[in-house]
Amino acid sequence: MVGSAIVRQLVAAGHSHDSLLLRTHAELDLTNQSAVQAFFAEHQPTQVYLAAAKVGGIHANNTYPADFIYQNLMVQANVIEAAFRNGVRKLLFLGSSCIYPRNVAQPMREDALLTGTREPTNEPYAIAKIAGIKLCESYNRQYGATHGIDYRSVMPTNLYGPGDNYHPENSHVIPALIRRIHEAKLAGAPQVAIWGTGTPRREFLFVDDMAAASVHVMNLSQAIYSQHTQPMLSHINVGYGDDISIADTARSIAQVVGFTGDITFDTRKPDGTPRKLMDSSRLRSLGWQPQVELVQGLKRAYQDFLEHYA
Repeated sequence: MVGSAIVRQLVAAGHSHDSLLLRTHAELDLTNQSAVQAFFAEHQPTQVYLAAAKVGGIHANNTYPADFIYQNLMVQANVIEAAFRNGVRKLLFLGSSCIYPRNVAQPMREDALLTGTREPTNEPYAIAKIAGIKLCESYNRQYGATHGIDYRSVMPTNLYGPGDNYHPENSHVIPALIRRIHEAKLAGAPQVAIWGTGTPRREFLFVDDMAAASVHVMNLSQAIYSQHTQPMLSHINVGYGDDISIADTARSIAQVVGFTGDITFDTRKPDGTPRKLMDSSRLRSLGWQPQVELVQGLKRAYQDFLEHYA
């Protein structure tokens, strides 16, 4: 989802599609170190957007914690090391808002990293993403002056939009609700049950806004980027700026889908982190603003679902 959005953004900015080195998971397994090294050695990219990751919602993170930490650690380590070994000077790593402690003050500032305990349901994934940030910082500290590398990190809030994963069990909240509510509409069901109490609040960002932010941060001069970050606190939050309860998110999706039944809550299921709202003031001071509000984005996401997944 994110990689495709970044491609759309780069093409819109004037890059030819042929100049972009694109590989699906089937074409290049990023957990395979030798395959990644061979790819970089053959193609010699000049910039890298590291958007690849194993991702999922609460159920997936709870069910496959070893997969989430192992696969993400391997992808990040292999790509960043191969980039360095093959002369890539500019790299952008995409992390996640789940890097921050469970009960951190809201909105979450970049300097809240490593100040408390993370949410248990996605701790393995969060630890992997923190390692990705520290990989970028450590390569910069060791090789920045001698090799001219500039590896940066951005931390997106919850993303949604075209190309999302609509798996009935392993998807994030918005695509999961789109599928479930759409299927309830088709079946004429009187109600849809969603996990938890519905009270947790989440911030959602349309994926093309995230792609625009990624390209914006990649293209900042090193002097400007350095002025707004620190060598060991270098990541930048990317958020929408407002959050919404899971219950209201479900109701908004029901309105977009055209489902008129009831929304109920299965309180036996976990809620996850109570609230996750990013402080994106650093990025906004650098000239970026989101463009797509939630209902507009949900309509575009649902249309994509109808065209490709329904």
